[in-house]
Amino acid sequence: MKILVVDDDASVRKFISITLKRANHTVFEAENGKTGLQLLQKQQEISLMITDLIMPEMEGIETIIAVKQKYPAIKILAISGGGKVSPENYLVLANALGANNTLKKPFSGQELIKVIENLDTEY
Repeated sequence: MKILVVDDDASVRKFISITLKRANHTVFEAENGKTGLQLLQKQQEISLMITDLIMPEMEGIETIIAVKQKYPAIKILAISGGGKVSPENYLVLANALGANNTLKKPFSGQELIKVIENLDTEY
């Protein structure tokens, strides 16, 4: 599966990318939603986007809305460690706006792979 990872934290992006590559996925990375959308225009075969919710430039919520409008077939996994409010609040909002699933940071590589496998078997 071709997966786009959008997170402003380079260490989180690297952890997710390494985990996904070990599971034989092709991974593209972006540090914010704006860069992520530009990558989606170039890489039409991406089928899953994993996005953080709290980022500079273009937040995850805005990114989810834009991706759902432009690329409705792409599945979305929203991740968050929270900000001024608890991560659950952001994740519930992400779900309501079209994320297919959510994951609260910190999470293990096993948890991530399990959620992606479940998303892959849906529909």
